[in-house]
Amino acid sequence: MNGMTKKVGLNSFWLKMIAITTMLIDHVGAVLLPQYPILRIIGRIAFPIFCFLLVEGFMHTHDVIRYMTRIGLFALISEIPFDLLFYGRILDGTHQNVFFTLFIGLVMLYYLTKRYPAVLNFLMVILFMLFAEFLRTDYSSMGLLLILCFWAFREKKVWMCLSVAAVNILLMGYIQAFAVLALPFILLYNGEQGPKMKYVFYLFYPLHLLVLLEIGLLIY
Repeated sequence: MNGMTKKVGLNSFWLKMIAITTMLIDHVGAVLLPQYPILRIIGRIAFPIFCFLLVEGFMHTHDVIRYMTRIGLFALISEIPFDLLFYGRILDGTHQNVFFTLFIGLVMLYYLTKRYPAVLNFLMVILFMLFAEFLRTDYSSMGLLLILCFWAFREKKVWMCLSVAAVNILLMGYIQAFAVLALPFILLYNGEQGPKMKYVFYLFYPLHLLVLLEIGLLIY
């Protein structure tokens, strides 16, 4: 073993696998099989894990500007497939894909670590949340609030779980309450990265939207 022991739990790779799998199940339920609400319930697991991993990535990245650029780029790349799948148009301003929410959340975290006065930080969070609402991003202001919970309580697991549960159950509606099912997976995180396949995970989002679009066109 060369003095090294493998940590018990889930590394970042497996958390990403759980997130993209449950996201795929959610989108299959939304687009192809809406008569099966269990698929949407399972899909609630995905977004909290994405938020948690975003915070982990922010805390450990060596180049936060490159990280923000990468998330922003995939937000733009994913928008046309997203709009085609959910709205039947090449571009539609009704609703923006989840990468925009993650991008805005990442920029918010970047400025929150600049050690501004607490009042200014509070106002800044409100402005970012309003901006997400204005753009109508997926999960919008509540998505940013979840990211903030994971960041603010990253060293206090009990408070992290309570705050994330409160946002999902009290502020985000009935079906989103099932997002608390993501917490056991997040608590199993062992702090390790696992296999490096970051671009595979980024590309999965727009590609799976295109595949579901093709399947939907064939069926309907």
